[in-house]
Amino acid sequence: MTRRFLFLSLAIVTIASAQTALQISPKKWTPPHTPWGDPDLQGWFTNLQEDGTPLERPEQFAGRQLDDIKGEELAKIKRDVQKRTITTFQGPLHAPENWWQNDLNLEKGSQAWFVVDPPDGKIPPLTQEAKDKAAARTAARRASGRGPADSWEDLTLYDRCITRGLPGSMMPVIYGNSYQILQSPGFVSIRYEMVHETRLIPLDGRPHAGSDIRSYMGDPRGHWEGNTLVVETTNFRDDATYRNANGATLKLIERFTRIAPDKVKWSVTVDDPKTWTRPWTFAMPLTMDDSQPVLEYSCHEGNRGLQNILSAARAEEKKAANAK
Repeated sequence: MTRRFLFLSLAIVTIASAQTALQISPKKWTPPHTPWGDPDLQGWFTNLQEDGTPLERPEQFAGRQLDDIKGEELAKIKRDVQKRTITTFQGPLHAPENWWQNDLNLEKGSQAWFVVDPPDGKIPPLTQEAKDKAAARTAARRASGRGPADSWEDLTLYDRCITRGLPGSMMPVIYGNSYQILQSPGFVSIRYEMVHETRLIPLDGRPHAGSDIRSYMGDPRGHWEGNTLVVETTNFRDDATYRNANGATLKLIERFTRIAPDKVKWSVTVDDPKTWTRPWTFAMPLTMDDSQPVLEYSCHEGNRGLQNILSAARAEEKKAANAK
């Protein structure tokens, strides 16, 4: 055996052994840390590709778990979502390609629905107190004689460019799904493109503000559990709560975990004993993407939607009056 052949044989054996070792015990990815030692979550993020995913498990998947829907089955679902979304927004006139279509790739969506607990993928039933509250609200609205757009006060806080609330501000929609996570010693900040809001989350163990101090985005407090940032938010205004929850008792617990160089898993546990019969959780990934920075969101300055809703309501009233 020549020295060259012996060297080649040893090299082949070495490479094969290394490959086998990698297959048996692959190296676990280690999340980066900030200079002061906290897990590093910083960057520009988007979850645009998750738009069109239903919050709850669709009936067609009854009896199946979220992890069962993958591969080509999931890919087909996402292709259908992409096609349906584009068709809906182009409308019956088949308008030419819109600017937002260039960034719309819903085929990259990661899951078939968002609710991960309860295991059936369904939001738990409302409490009787919440049902009674909703019925009273509906009855009061009917008794007032007001229409759906008598004034700007009849429209949602989102329509009025005030807030999408929490967790609404990070729920995927057709555009504006850019977020920035920033960290400093003792604090984490999250900027939202829609509707130009910033959350400042202290990590120093301070208690929540008094119960009489409430805000649209609530009062957050964060801490680290290993590589996971856990954020508990309370003290919501009643007019900005998620899914008409009770502002005084609603508690949202978010978890942010860096699971890959370009992925942060985000989950939200919704806990309000006055609104739902048990806590429930939904989850989705945030994708790091430097091409999707948070841009200016001039909602008030260009809010033609609010003007058009009100002017259309006045036009309908005038038409009805003239028809008498």
